[in-house]
Formats: sequence, C-alpha cells, structure tokens
Amino acid sequence: MTNWNQYHPVFEYEQVDSRVLQHSAWVGHRQFSYDLVRSCQPRLLVELGTHWGASFFSMCQGIKDGNLSTLCYAVDTWLGDPHSGGYNVEVFHNVSKITSSLYSRHTTLLRTTFDEALAQFQDDSIDLLHIDGFHQYEAVKHDYESWLPKVAPDGIMLFHDISVHGFGFGVWKLWAELKEQYPALQFEHSGGLGILFPKGVHASCKQLIERWEELKSSYESR
Repeated sequence: MTNWNQYHPVFEYEQVDSRVLQHSAWVGHRQFSYDLVRSCQPRLLVELGTHWGASFFSMCQGIKDGNLSTLCYAVDTWLGDPHSGGYNVEVFHNVSKITSSLYSRHTTLLRTTFDEALAQFQDDSIDLLHIDGFHQYEAVKHDYESWLPKVAPDGIMLFHDISVHGFGFGVWKLWAELKEQYPALQFEHSGGLGILFPKGVHASCKQLIERWEELKSSYESR
C-alpha cells in the first residue's frame, strides 16, 4: 500500500500574483490537492472551471515538485457564469502568465466550453478530474454525466462547493446522490470538497480512506 504523505509546499504562484488566492473560495483545499497529486501520481489531470487558478496551480505545484510526468489540462471559457459573475480578459491573461512562467512543462489551457473539450480526451483516460464549473444542479449533473466516461479505471473525481446551499447552487444535491452510489470522502470547509471514486479505488488512496478521520482533521486545521 502506498503511504499517504503530508508535505509542506511553497506555492510559487503566490509570489507571482496574490489575486489568485484573493478571488478563490478554494484556498482551504490546496494543501490536500497538492498531497493528492503527489500520492496518486495521475498520468492525466483535467480541471473543468479554473477561473484565477488557485486549485489548478496548487495541483500543478505538486506535479512540479514531485517531478511527475502528469499532463494537466485546464478547461474554461474564462468569461464567467451566473454564479462567478462575468470577468474580462485580464483573468485569462493572468492564468496564462503564471502557467508559462511556472508550470509550462506540464500544462495546457483549453479556452473552450466543457462540452466542446470532450472530444479531445479518450474514454477511460483521465486519472484525476476536478469539476468546478457552473454550480446549478442541472449543469453540474450534466458535467458529471458527460465526463464520467472519460474517467480512467480507479480514477478520482473532485467536486467543489458541495456544502453550499442557496445562491442557486446545486452541487450539494448531486453530491448527496453520488456518495450513496460510490465510495466517497468529503470536506465541509472552504465550500466543501467531494472526493469520489466512481470506478474503483486506486491503491494510493486506500490509506487515505483508512486514515480519513485523522487526515481530515489535519487538513481542516491548516
């Protein structure tokens, strides 16, 4: 069984532009996401909904520091949606700048819709998929159902904002359905983060599951 390690990373992107964290509700999960990629060492990582990049760059930092060969794709129109609000081209330019200066060896930015990006990935190919797009129930359910075939055997799916009720958010509702069907773990802080194993549990995550209560408390206190 692969040991689950907790690292003490320096997130380089903070030194480039502090707005990455100022505009993110994902801050409380970046340590976990860093440890997750260092442990499971995905071959292919895809994020649906990147915005300023806090989640994506945190995972890219783990891949860089671990000297992994992971291919990372961020899929976003970088135009915003009714929940995040609209935003101008500055956001995409900022993400592009950080990507090229710090993580260019690993990453590709796909400035397109989630549906349009589907054809670029083979079925059963994505080892780690992070869904963080439009949070209306019907929208996130569509993202889940359309991208599930792309997830690899023993692949992992992450869902942000599973703890947010109100504001038209419906990720909590989908999450309540999914965690009854598949092995799942969850955080409640920073909007909540759901960790789903829809096609089996990778060996690297078995210790995570076994030690969950201990590890969960540790990450929530950071």
